[in-house]
Amino acid sequence: MKTVGKRKPPSETHRRKTVSVSVGGIRVGSGHPLVVQSMTSTDTHDALRTLKQIQELSRAGCELIRVALPDQAAIPAFQKIVQKSPLPVIADIHFDFRLALEGMKAGAAGIRINPGNIGGPAKIARLIEMAEQKGVCIRIGVNAGSLEKGLLPRWKTEGQAEAMVDSALRHVAIFEKMNFKNLKISLKSSDVLQTVRAYQLLAKEVAYPFHLGITEAGTILSGTVKSALGIGLLLYQGIGDTLRVSLTAHPREEIRVAYEILRALGLRKRGVEIISCPTCGRCQIDLLPLVQKVEKAVQKYTHPLKVAIMGCVVNGPGEAREADIGIAGGKGLGLLFSRGKLIRKVPEKDLAESLLEEIKKMI
Repeated sequence: MKTVGKRKPPSETHRRKTVSVSVGGIRVGSGHPLVVQSMTSTDTHDALRTLKQIQELSRAGCELIRVALPDQAAIPAFQKIVQKSPLPVIADIHFDFRLALEGMKAGAAGIRINPGNIGGPAKIARLIEMAEQKGVCIRIGVNAGSLEKGLLPRWKTEGQAEAMVDSALRHVAIFEKMNFKNLKISLKSSDVLQTVRAYQLLAKEVAYPFHLGITEAGTILSGTVKSALGIGLLLYQGIGDTLRVSLTAHPREEIRVAYEILRALGLRKRGVEIISCPTCGRCQIDLLPLVQKVEKAVQKYTHPLKVAIMGCVVNGPGEAREADIGIAGGKGLGLLFSRGKLIRKVPEKDLAESLLEEIKKMI
């Protein structure tokens, strides 16, 4: 019997084929693992505070870090940040192309420019010359909210996605004319479907790596939903090589969400995955505080591990057996499983500690 609509999960072999680029030694493009990045939320003028946040994000799993370079006064601090950062630093540039030049001189591994406000071909030519000398990767970062004025009529008649693609292709042509191909491209909007469509359209035109993201996605809840949909849809189609989840929150939350998206798609695994039931009238243990306590305790671990914390006997034993470690709740107690085998019954008050002890044994 033929199975209708069955499709294998995405994998590295299904990814869109692109050229590969290097950002401070991190390879980006098909053939290399998807790269997780974030952006500092600190004042760049404060080098110590910014470095402290970068170090925290590095421990959380961030692999590339973008730092705003807002003005000339921030250059000395930016240089210190680059020198001491545990991660390759990308300078985020708007309005003044001279800041990009200074950022590259200071040692930035990459720069992000916005076609909507960076200036014309003559200024871009100067950026390309410096990038060639320094071995710097450039991201053409198109944002729907800051498109070139000349593209606004097209946006209204043909669509936002088409306008973003037009912007990207215009700038790709400038770079290619100067034989510079150490490029990444992003096409970001707060509109999920327009973002997805833009990447789909551009994927047919170029072979450069794509940086994925839904810009101005919102707070943790709404931003996570929008990012998971937009980024997830694209990754499922094999589109995307590096990503940033944009949240109105501490950037460590961006890293957590990014890895959850990748794990859900079977593309990368990092840290402890917790499976827990939504609870219902059959649940006979106080599940929510138990899950919250365990989740908080295991955030420091990077080793991939699946942990099931289930509240009742319907799906509980099955999920607990399938996980590396699991609990199936009963009346005032839980059955503790390890690698599919029942270990013992544990009183409810001892469930968190018992579970964490078993997790430690496997990490």
